[in-house]
Amino acid sequence: MLRLPAVAGQFYPANPRELSRLIRQFTEAEVPAEKVHARACIVPHAGYVYSGGVAGAVFSRVVLPGKIIVVGVRHSPPGADLAILSKGAWRTPLGDAVLDEDLARKVREACPGLREDSVAHSREHSLEVQIPFLQALQPGFMFVPIAVGTLRFAELQELGMGLARVLTESQEEILIVTSSDMNHYEDDETTRRKDAQAIEKLEAVDARGLYDVCRLEGISMCGLGPAVATLTAMTELGVTRGEVVRYATSGDLSGDRDAVVGYAGMIFR
Repeated sequence: MLRLPAVAGQFYPANPRELSRLIRQFTEAEVPAEKVHARACIVPHAGYVYSGGVAGAVFSRVVLPGKIIVVGVRHSPPGADLAILSKGAWRTPLGDAVLDEDLARKVREACPGLREDSVAHSREHSLEVQIPFLQALQPGFMFVPIAVGTLRFAELQELGMGLARVLTESQEEILIVTSSDMNHYEDDETTRRKDAQAIEKLEAVDARGLYDVCRLEGISMCGLGPAVATLTAMTELGVTRGEVVRYATSGDLSGDRDAVVGYAGMIFR
């Protein structure tokens, strides 16, 4: 299966030269003295003009291996609650990114709740917007996409535990790229306050705490499901702390502080 780009020209440039230039701008703004090996990272998925700087700061900080699992939220397309694609490639303006069939098989075996489902992935932007960054920074990488459309804690926990088994048993380095924006469409002060509560739980690698605080405090973190699964995996792997690389809101770019979206970039190692 060849998945064609769904949001090129909307969330990121459709022109490959312009797209490459923008990615270089975001990833070369702050070149770290030394890149780190991470088990997972969290990056936002808004339009590049808003969240590209946060995503770029994370991707430029970590060593990107040849095998990557991208876990995003299923915003609106119909399809399975836990959807995987195992064969084919995803096309972006930078070319085709190939799915890793062997890794996908291992993920399916470890995570029985996953269903093979192209519909759930067909229009979803949360995973797609990460691929050009990975193509530009690690040409030839292979990946497995997972779209999460459930907020049932037990299912998310099962997914996370399965992903941890895959990483534990692999002889090769695998990075989990988790896609999520933070609080949505409240004023900047409120969003920063709410996001700080969620980030505290992310830093503590506290899956249940993140799940509860988002629901109790009304924190509209769209990738809560993927984040809970990732924190569960990190706990299983013995990771005890998450590190904030950069935080911003859309108001930092637009100047509109009345209704913003928060963006957190984090790494777990």
